[in-house]
Amino acid sequence: MKNYIKYTAILALSLVACEPEFDESIEDDQVYNQGEANFENYVAVGNSLTAGYADNALYVQGQKNSFPNILAQQFKHVGGGDFKQPLMNGNLGGLLLNGTQIAGNRLTLSLVNGMPAPTPIAGTPTTEITNTLTGSFNNMGVPGAKSFHLIAPGYGNAIGVPSGMANPYFARFRSSENATVLEDAVAQNPTFFSLWIGNNDVLGYAAAGGAGVNQQGNLDPSTYGSNDITDVNVFASVYSQEVDALTASASGGVVLNIPNVTSTPYFNTVPYNPLTPTLLGEQLPTLNATYAQLNQAFAFLGVPERAIQFSTSGASGLVIHDESLTDLSAQLTQVLIGGGFDPQTAAIYGAQYGQARQANANDLLVLTSSSVIGTVNMDRIAELMAVGVPEQTAGQLAVNGVTYPMQDQYVLLPSEQEDVATATAVFNQIIKGVAAQKGLAFVDANVLLDRVATSGINYDGGTITSEFATGGAFSLDGIHLTPRGYAFMANQIINSINTTYNSTIPKVNIGYYSGGPAIGE
Repeated sequence: MKNYIKYTAILALSLVACEPEFDESIEDDQVYNQGEANFENYVAVGNSLTAGYADNALYVQGQKNSFPNILAQQFKHVGGGDFKQPLMNGNLGGLLLNGTQIAGNRLTLSLVNGMPAPTPIAGTPTTEITNTLTGSFNNMGVPGAKSFHLIAPGYGNAIGVPSGMANPYFARFRSSENATVLEDAVAQNPTFFSLWIGNNDVLGYAAAGGAGVNQQGNLDPSTYGSNDITDVNVFASVYSQEVDALTASASGGVVLNIPNVTSTPYFNTVPYNPLTPTLLGEQLPTLNATYAQLNQAFAFLGVPERAIQFSTSGASGLVIHDESLTDLSAQLTQVLIGGGFDPQTAAIYGAQYGQARQANANDLLVLTSSSVIGTVNMDRIAELMAVGVPEQTAGQLAVNGVTYPMQDQYVLLPSEQEDVATATAVFNQIIKGVAAQKGLAFVDANVLLDRVATSGINYDGGTITSEFATGGAFSLDGIHLTPRGYAFMANQIINSINTTYNSTIPKVNIGYYSGGPAIGE
């Protein structure tokens, strides 16, 4: 069965990659000043959003359009110095470890069956992480870093990369194998800093469809998995340490809070109900007849809300696995046997649909599910054939989202969304409280990017929205920003700095920055 999700025609994109064009002009009657802050040595600390990550990769063009690099150019109007970044070797975006590729190339738009679609750009990357860069770097953004990773010794030791104990991006530019990100940042004696950290403390869990653990109550982050939500007390402790260290030499700084990750295109592009009568075709009557028998069993067990039926006239929700439901596998098996199913078939149906239901508008399908929906799950076929199910029958029971429930990593359930929202709210309270205590500039990225998602934000020349690929704010991975999105955030940061430190730093014209990638480049 063909994939049901199609990317709509992508129009109104800025399809030419561009170098950042900074607002360098100074009007005759305009004088810029630094106010109460010293921008001579600006150091940016954070994760992928600080590094300039975009289109599912880190690459030179994205780094040059990172919000810290944009800020640094504007700081030069008020005494700012040079800003050095650990640039990748080119614009492919992949990484090598001892010659083996360990990170994928960046996404670009390619024509697939006549339609633009995000596709990894072809080519072999040349950025080898064991070729450590020398010197110090003002941009200390490390893609993938969580709050506690910034103070973790050995986070840049390439030996730990295969096991997940170290970060391949930091391995490229750490000062020593045992250095921490924070130590390397503080060693530069920044006169001004930015800190945008915490997004990954909830994002990994959300992006994996909640296939992780909410670690509230666990104060040992060394035991966390990559998709877990950080305990709020751990976050509070490490965040305070980081701000204390950065403020030791700095005249001031700016901190940003955590965006609502579920408002990004990554969670709002794939519909919960992509199954139409046309797509299901001649299989529709057979599917509904088969599910009718299952629905009778659901009704008998007192859970009629789990009934699965595909509309003959409109769109229908995907069949999903909901681990928050009571597992009725054993009971369902017995009811089906009582209804005339042979024991083997009843056991297979019981196990497959014991926590199944149809998706509804409260469920969020992650962007990566688009390549899975409607395809045959070969792993499931192998499992069924291993217990004696004929290959053809196994194939009929293994169509993702149609006969085989979409698995946990593809669906963020309402209960999981609540976990993300609750943690984000507490983390943001901590960030705002620390900013107020230290007298730092504060940017509410959560509110700003929610506005982008709900109503869009106007600028001279247009509007940025969160529409996937066409909105101008988010790159093709659906989470990270475009150059235009990063320029927008840079202006919001400048607004806050000017207000907090009585400075008059000029902003950039975000229309100069690309709102999308280049097709095929």
